Amino acid sequence: MLRKLSRSALVGAALVAAVALGACRDTGKDQLFAISGKLFEFNYRLAIATYVITLKPLRPMVDGQVAVVSFQNPAGGDPLVVNQKIWPKLPHITLTSPPLSCVVKDKPYSVSIRIEDSSGTLLQSIDTTVTSSEDQTMLPDRPLVIGPKYELNPDLAGHPNGKLPDEQKPDCSKAT
Repeated sequence: MLRKLSRSALVGAALVAAVALGACRDTGKDQLFAISGKLFEFNYRLAIATYVITLKPLRPMVDGQVAVVSFQNPAGGDPLVVNQKIWPKLPHITLTSPPLSCVVKDKPYSVSIRIEDSSGTLLQSIDTTVTSSEDQTMLPDRPLVIGPKYELNPDLAGHPNGKLPDEQKPDCSKAT
């Protein structure tokens, strides 16, 4: 009898926990997109760093939608704003910033995404942060290759690590 009672209590507790978790979960019925990936991309070959955020559509997309993305500027100053058309037939949306300077390891940078319809009406707002696992100082001072055939950059001759001793570094004194 005691064993049957404890089994019933265990099943009852599991049922209550499942109902409680289901009630607390955000179904996201009004959301059009969810973030499926976010990172800093360090392109060593081209000596640039960028934000890259990927959105996964949760509902069918409509022609004319636009993503307006405001990336925190790691060098300080005004945010970097990108307007990107959303193509309805793509399986995901990739949002990329312009090239950055002064990215610091382990510092969270804010990103705000506004999904708007063709008339500019806000459909969804997403706020997130992106944290780099590397400092931008690991990039070479100039691109390692140039041109359509990826020829070695002659400016870096004799500097296989891509670091030039007299290269002017970006001013990161206003970095946020």
